[in-house]
Amino acid sequence: MNYQIAYRIGFHPWEDAESSPAFAGRLMELVAEEESEQAPPFGRALDIGTGSGIWGLALAHRGWEVTGIDLVASALERAEKRIAAEGAAMRVVRGDVTRLQDAGVGDGYRLIVDTGTFHDFDTEDQAATGRGIDAVATDDATVILTVWPRRRRPFIRGAGPDEIEAAFPGWQVTDVGPSGYVPPKVLDAVLRSSEHFYRLRRR
Repeated sequence: MNYQIAYRIGFHPWEDAESSPAFAGRLMELVAEEESEQAPPFGRALDIGTGSGIWGLALAHRGWEVTGIDLVASALERAEKRIAAEGAAMRVVRGDVTRLQDAGVGDGYRLIVDTGTFHDFDTEDQAATGRGIDAVATDDATVILTVWPRRRRPFIRGAGPDEIEAAFPGWQVTDVGPSGYVPPKVLDAVLRSSEHFYRLRRR
């Protein structure tokens, strides 16, 4: 999918997940497990494909030191306005998530969240994203991915468990479950509600 064009014309249904109590609740449950028996600040968190900063801001308000990365300038402009309006401690970086180390996001991330970027890549870019995450993550880090199953273009490509494992060879999938996200009606007939959360931890 061409996200530059999508944001330009105002087509970004993935951001509708913000108003989905089931999706938001399940995502925050997974995040809360990484906060267990700790007090904020919880450490560094990286929001992959942050878009307008919806989930990065949610993490920042919980007490994470958040960096969001995205390639779409107009999406990041929206994120910066939201960050300023909410007075949140969140930084955004324009860069390619398949080249994280070149993007200047730094390292030392305990939590990496991707709510819909990885699963639209081909296997080469998936592997590059996995290598980048591996390089910037701490030894005790957790990755949370939102992934659609494989499907035909022109829709989001999706990814299977085998592709996730191949892109993260040094990690183990510890949890898989429905995300709870229901697409807008205009898309639901095609996409169906088959999106899942995957949680990965280093082996």
